[in-house]
Amino acid sequence: MVVEALEPKEGWGVLHLFWKFTPRSDAEAIVAAVKASESSGVQAVTFAVLGHKADLGLMLLAPDLVALRQAQSALAQAGLELVGSYVSLTEVSEYARGMPSERLEPRLHPRLPPEGMRALCFYPMSKRRDGADNWYRLDYEARLALMYEHGASGRRFAGRVLQLVTGSTGLDDYEWGVTLFARTPDDLKECVHTMRFDEASARYADFGPFYTGVVAPVEEVLRLCGLP
Repeated sequence: MVVEALEPKEGWGVLHLFWKFTPRSDAEAIVAAVKASESSGVQAVTFAVLGHKADLGLMLLAPDLVALRQAQSALAQAGLELVGSYVSLTEVSEYARGMPSERLEPRLHPRLPPEGMRALCFYPMSKRRDGADNWYRLDYEARLALMYEHGASGRRFAGRVLQLVTGSTGLDDYEWGVTLFARTPDDLKECVHTMRFDEASARYADFGPFYTGVVAPVEEVLRLCGLP
């Protein structure tokens, strides 16, 4: 049975999946699942996760959420155990409307991973709604000024770090997912550290768990993770 596509009016669906290996994990089947998803129009960024939270990470992007779910199912059938996930959509922030189309297109339809950027981290975040630190009680002009300062900090890392912020309000536990690609892991560390001093972050941001990994083709990732 063919399932009808489910597509956002703007942008693409984004699905971060974090897996652990099991005795049933089949390297050939995992590779085949990733390749099949790519042939169906899904972008698949694979990375070896550092630390205990997961073994294998995938960032999947596609116009169709059904295609993302099918990719998830195929990977599960390859013997992987899903231990973490995040659902979001590519978007153009309300603070970026009116920018030239050449600057908006990579936000809505990114081509990943960026060449030469093998260090990755992902984390979810929300804007705070507590007492005097309620982002949503600020007027638009105040929020715009804070986000302009925040964006200026991020642009200092142009060429060293590529950031993709995807929207997840109403779709997952936080309001945004942030994926960073960098040339070196200390670029990731310096970028996040620098931007946390901006008021938009220091006063108004709450962060979820961080996942860090090494980006590579799926076959190389599996070897790095010790799956024969």
